[in-house]
Amino acid sequence: MARLEEYRAVAGSDVIDELLLIAERLKGRTLLHVNSTAVGGGVAEILNRMVPLLNEMGITSRWEVIKGGEAFYAVTKKFHNALHGDRQEVTPGDYQAYEETTDENLNGLDLGADFVFIHDPQPAALVKKRAGLKNRWLWRCHIDLSHADPGVWSFLRPYVEKYDACVVSAPAFAQKLPIPQILIAPSIDPLSDKNRDLEDSEVRAVMERLRIPTDKPLITQVSRFDRLKDPVGVIRAFKSIRSSVEARLLLVGGSAADDPEGVQVYQEALEAAKGEEDIIILALPPTSHLEINAIQRASSVILQKSLREGFGLTVSEALWKGKPVIAGAVGGIPQQIIHKQSGILVHSVEGASYWMKQLLQQPAFARKLGENGREHVRSNFLLTRHLRDYMLLFLASEKPDAEFIRL
Repeated sequence: MARLEEYRAVAGSDVIDELLLIAERLKGRTLLHVNSTAVGGGVAEILNRMVPLLNEMGITSRWEVIKGGEAFYAVTKKFHNALHGDRQEVTPGDYQAYEETTDENLNGLDLGADFVFIHDPQPAALVKKRAGLKNRWLWRCHIDLSHADPGVWSFLRPYVEKYDACVVSAPAFAQKLPIPQILIAPSIDPLSDKNRDLEDSEVRAVMERLRIPTDKPLITQVSRFDRLKDPVGVIRAFKSIRSSVEARLLLVGGSAADDPEGVQVYQEALEAAKGEEDIIILALPPTSHLEINAIQRASSVILQKSLREGFGLTVSEALWKGKPVIAGAVGGIPQQIIHKQSGILVHSVEGASYWMKQLLQQPAFARKLGENGREHVRSNFLLTRHLRDYMLLFLASEKPDAEFIRL
């Protein structure tokens, strides 16, 4: 695990010195993160890297994962899709299952930290216990609430209003709430196995081990098998350019413990690609970080054709590797991509097809997009910036009426 000093070479000395200055004001405080899964998905990846660095800087931090059965995760998947604007049938029994699982977790969790940082809807109702605790509670929403289903949001909103603040990833996600809402974008760790520099020999070794041929340009999408990531739409887009370009499509995905739909969507993608020898669909364990790194580096073009998206960290991961990225203009993706400058934004299958062909046929333009994208990520979406924003949030939450916080 990388230590803070190792980030100087990537983020700059001024950035690290600022982090240490802010951390001095928080030394001795305790912090608890709670989410719904320890592996799979961006939240778990961020916390896995962030918690040790916070501890190194003197903020005693721990990370708990709520427990639930199949019924609970089926309900929270419905919540996730509904809050993204996808129609779902949520029943009174679903809400009851959510409440019962929350109460079971409340009996087993120690929530006695100075700052309790709850991530996403799954554990949001844990705030019921805050009345007897003299600490600060923050709700971090990683998903796109701009088209939230009114029924599900009206159920969750009373819980959210009990927090001291709500953190969102993009301005459009903000809701009408009586508590402060803070804009903090997620981040990638440039020194993790998923993002660190690799030698060409390491990349070749991974591709050979996974039996992914590199005799043609590789167009790749890395994401969970989720309908909101539109893997079937990606396959349709690729099929439409087959007659005009030589390329191979690679869909790389995995599962998360809190996502029960992954296997079904994986099967749908296999069916859509049936009989196509230039389409490879690869299911990897959620801990395959080095493999994802190598696959992205071996690719000519990266896709993230999401229909809805909380932020889409796979975009920043690919941009950090200097790759041209084509992505859906949804959620937090437009924060990461300036169209035709640091990547390409699309709104349809046809748009994705057009730009796949253009980037394969204009390698100089594709290379420039990747170069610009890497610097955009360096300035805005590295873990060091994320740490700074969170620590400033902790300081601000301790002094909600202060106009200035002196460092």
